Amino acid sequence: MTQMAKALLVDDRRENLMALEAILQGLPVQSVAVESGEAALKQLLVDDFAVILLDAQMPDMDGFETASHIKRRERTRHVPIIFLTAADRDAQLALRGYQVGAVDYLTKPFDPWVLRAKVSVFVELWVKTRQLAAQSDLVRERDTQWRRLTDAVDEATTLLRSDDQGSRDRAVELLEQARWGSSA
Repeated sequence: MTQMAKALLVDDRRENLMALEAILQGLPVQSVAVESGEAALKQLLVDDFAVILLDAQMPDMDGFETASHIKRRERTRHVPIIFLTAADRDAQLALRGYQVGAVDYLTKPFDPWVLRAKVSVFVELWVKTRQLAAQSDLVRERDTQWRRLTDAVDEATTLLRSDDQGSRDRAVELLEQARWGSSA
């Protein structure tokens, strides 16, 4: 069964989190809402996320510092971050957001349909990445099986070329094991 994509919503104001959850409702994504940068970092230790919607201006650890921590971790550095802020359209804040690794920076009020579209794209990319990883694992597994079969056939061929009946019996045994997938 495929794991559902998750979106991490980070805002110090509960009403903003509720609004974000409502905006994302109906998308194939599970919202996980937290009220601080510290809580976001803790959540990222236990869950994988398709996208992070991060308030830029929060008390204690602001969104920029939170994003810096996220991007420093190997496990989370590739998770896309969309900054959301009520601050004026200050180009310096937006630039700062991009410098710490954001893929986008939206100022409030923003169009909820635009945010839904952006989240949808990242969710789809997350799903496709998971599918590719699963296919890659399958190809690796099949490649290993193929190598094992090839080795068994090579060894059996060498044994069959000998004049020794015991070697021929061992060759048949190897081929039967390879056929049924058991280890030699």
